[in-house]
Amino acid sequence: MSARHRSSTVATFGILSLLFMLLITACGGTSTTNTSSNSSLQGKQAISIGLGYVPDIQFAPFYVAKSKGYYSQAGLDVTFHHGIVPDLIGSMVAGKNTFVFAGGDELLTARNSNKQIKALDVATIFQKYPVSLIVPADSSIKSLSDLKGHTIGVPGAYGSTYTALLAFLYKAHLSTSDVKIQSIGFTQVPALLAHRVDAVMGYSNNEPLQLEQHGLKVRTFPISDYQPIVSNGIIAPEEIYQQQPAMVRSFVQATLKGLRDVIANPDEALQVSQSYIPGMNTTQARAVLKATIPIYQGDGKLGNNDDATWQSMEQFLVAEKLITPVDNLTSVYTNKTVA
Repeated sequence: MSARHRSSTVATFGILSLLFMLLITACGGTSTTNTSSNSSLQGKQAISIGLGYVPDIQFAPFYVAKSKGYYSQAGLDVTFHHGIVPDLIGSMVAGKNTFVFAGGDELLTARNSNKQIKALDVATIFQKYPVSLIVPADSSIKSLSDLKGHTIGVPGAYGSTYTALLAFLYKAHLSTSDVKIQSIGFTQVPALLAHRVDAVMGYSNNEPLQLEQHGLKVRTFPISDYQPIVSNGIIAPEEIYQQQPAMVRSFVQATLKGLRDVIANPDEALQVSQSYIPGMNTTQARAVLKATIPIYQGDGKLGNNDDATWQSMEQFLVAEKLITPVDNLTSVYTNKTVA
């Protein structure tokens, strides 16, 4: 199961959010966040996107696009489906959603494990993979080679945090036997505060902020500085992309318009998102959004799928035996909807 379904997903806001997520995971529940009726608006095409996870400020571009009427102007009546789903991409292909929000690594892994899955990334919203190795500021871990022999806490052997850990070890020419990997659930913050582990894997826009708030100065190693991995984007079934290219492009363009608004006016995005996120803590959400905006931006090409990143990611996943080599990698993503 992906920690994004998250991660990724993608980030929580404090212990209550973490407990809520675990509760949803245990129950296998899903929820729909939509400020309008679930029935199709008159004259609009009804579509849905599985965002995974609980309502969260990281999904602000979607909330803004809906609230400001960008989807409606594109002729679309969009429903958001939140909730922990073990196989988000598989559920989309089975017809549960028109699109899902998932990572490029998840897409390649899903296609590798089930050859019946035909889907592609039509816009990468998180231009940087938002996972970091986090250590106390006074830690002796100052480079990846220093990881050897240390205890590293991860939620479990799944999801984005574990993939990123494997990527760090891959770049450091270390194996899992060179470190002590400890499954700690979603307790990275208390585990590091109590020094039960030497380092944790967490989200760049979440755990470092919480740790600093608790008075622990930390040093982070963003995986995007070491091993390129394609992060969360809009994933569409190949059949829908081929049969309804105009609809897919309209959805992507409206979402990117919402994304540009979030970057230009974060305070407005916070205000809009309040109606989609029950009990949102504005102070925490503001801090997370501030940390997420650089992840959205990357090198400035919003929504772009970068060839070199896809190629490097595939090489890493193959080297770690997480997938077999991909035939025609460029068929797994496109920038035609972004341009």
